Amino acid sequence: MENTVDFHPTAGRPMSDSEAAAEARRIIETEFRTEQPVRQFETSFRDDTPLPRYGDTPPVKQDDRRIVPAWAAGIAVASIGVGAGVTGIGCGAWLVLQGLASVTLAGVLMVTLPFAGIAMVATVIGGVISKARSSVTKTVYEGPVTQHTEIHNNSSTRGMFFARTRNDIHR
Repeated sequence: MENTVDFHPTAGRPMSDSEAAAEARRIIETEFRTEQPVRQFETSFRDDTPLPRYGDTPPVKQDDRRIVPAWAAGIAVASIGVGAGVTGIGCGAWLVLQGLASVTLAGVLMVTLPFAGIAMVATVIGGVISKARSSVTKTVYEGPVTQHTEIHNNSSTRGMFFARTRNDIHR
């Protein structure tokens, strides 16, 4: 039989030295038992099979010890890719909006001034070319000019609900 002391201290009464030593021994023995051996895991592996003198080394079978199923790993990689893509889009949008937030009237005028100058020069060149291509004619009429216009209009409508109107104009 083990030499243990059933000790339940009462409130307000300190332990004696022998009682404290016995309680400490009991706690150590119950908490640090070595009934089950500690399982050792391999931390390294050495393959001593001889290598061929020339050519490729033959493949060595390696145990598959994956913890996560393949579909879960695929989803994890896809979610990381989607997250990185969305982060890139967000950064691009932030840069665009920062640029738009810093727009001033002077900045807009400085950016559009070259385009306005090019448009003005193109308009002037187009006007000059148009003026050069148009011929200058001056028609002088001598004598009386008379114009006689006679229009005859015949109109006839037939039908009640789906009416059809016919107009004949003679000049």
